[in-house]
Amino acid sequence: MSLREAVGNRFDPARMQYARTQSWVALERIRERMRPGIGEEEARAQALQVFGELGMERLWHPVIIRIGANTLKTYRERSDPAVRLGEDDIYFIDLGLVFDGHEGDVGDTFATTGASPERQACAEAARTLFGEVAQAWRNEGLSGRALYEFAAERAQAMGWRFNHAIKGHRLGDYPHALHKAGDLGTLDRTPSSGLWVLEIQIAHPTEPFGAFYEDLLAGPAPA
Repeated sequence: MSLREAVGNRFDPARMQYARTQSWVALERIRERMRPGIGEEEARAQALQVFGELGMERLWHPVIIRIGANTLKTYRERSDPAVRLGEDDIYFIDLGLVFDGHEGDVGDTFATTGASPERQACAEAARTLFGEVAQAWRNEGLSGRALYEFAAERAQAMGWRFNHAIKGHRLGDYPHALHKAGDLGTLDRTPSSGLWVLEIQIAHPTEPFGAFYEDLLAGPAPA
């Protein structure tokens, strides 16, 4: 295993999958609490209640919930706090949680019940693009760098703007940052299963909204 894929003595692939599963459960429960009129700060407070119900140990990155035009912003950019969820709207949830000493990192985008077809299509396109890139990893053994080149090409072909600043990253037993693995998008080898998060962020070509999806690359990958 390369230094970029180093893990700690406590690392357990089964616990990584548990953290992943619990993180998706948390995301879905937060989604159930999202209603028109809610703001991002209120939604984050609701998220903390969910985490307590699930026995989360800690956050390894802040809870990110982006609504409307804020869905165009990247991880480090600050949201406009005045934005609230509308009847015709889009939002995404990005969670970095620790369960049983292992890290989960999941994200998905949703459109409200009355959202325009374009917003609904944008949310679905992020999932579709993620699926295509993950399948290319499984079937073709692409390097991390090649995965993001493929993602950009496919996003353009699908009619969406691709956010080239989002490049994915490592996970592991907490804290993965000790290993200084760098971005997935700079990895010049096939990423191993169960260690790397593939992040996808796209935007409408002309309108002020976008979508985000992320999950652990997991499953059989070529040797």
